[in-house]
Amino acid sequence: MTRLLLLLALLGLAAPVRAETVVAGLSRDAISITTNFAGSEILIFGAVSRDAPPPGDSDLEVVITVEGPPRPVTVRRKDRRFGVWMNTDAIEVDAAPTFYAVATTDALHAIMTHTEDLRHRVSIPWAIRAVGTGVADQERFVDALVRLRLGEDLYQLNEGAVTLRDETLFDTSVRLPANLTEGDYRTRIFLLRDGEVIDVLTQDITVRKVGLERWIFNLAHERPLVYALVSLAIAIGAGWGASAVFRYIRT
Repeated sequence: MTRLLLLLALLGLAAPVRAETVVAGLSRDAISITTNFAGSEILIFGAVSRDAPPPGDSDLEVVITVEGPPRPVTVRRKDRRFGVWMNTDAIEVDAAPTFYAVATTDALHAIMTHTEDLRHRVSIPWAIRAVGTGVADQERFVDALVRLRLGEDLYQLNEGAVTLRDETLFDTSVRLPANLTEGDYRTRIFLLRDGEVIDVLTQDITVRKVGLERWIFNLAHERPLVYALVSLAIAIGAGWGASAVFRYIRT
């Protein structure tokens, strides 16, 4: 019995103490996409809860990611053949976030090790899952996809955008563009020391179409024939209206 108690005591001493955890909140946990939706901005803020004073031999860092629903995507490469630009090679990306933003307190490569980045899939290239494509230079395709979505503001890398005060309070804002995909967006907040993740908190943001946008979306997906007829009727009506106005102006 004595040996068992001694063993339990030693195991308790050997168990790591989780001294720092993250507590955070979002300014909004739901976004409605309407006909005049022009984008939004999410404020992410929080604090570090501690069981003991922070260690003085290393700096605390914060990394925040916001990830939209992943979707498969085909990435094609165009080459000039016989004087014409045409698609030559292509890869099928298994899952690429429709939106992905990374905000940090400092340069990402300086505050997070490559192993931790790979484990948690934090940086933008690692967030894209492209496996088994059979193309030798698939990294170039992934890089091209990243460049395109960076240009569309769908992918964002905001190094130094997280403000950390006294290694306790932090905040940042993430802008969401107008061309958002409907779905659940995952927010992750990482606390790091010496390049290693010491705590992670995950929260969700719901993005949904409402009003006329929702009606059109449901009609197009649930009753495509009715949607096509309505679209045709609108096009005919718009054409007739424009013709009538033009005739009126000429007379």
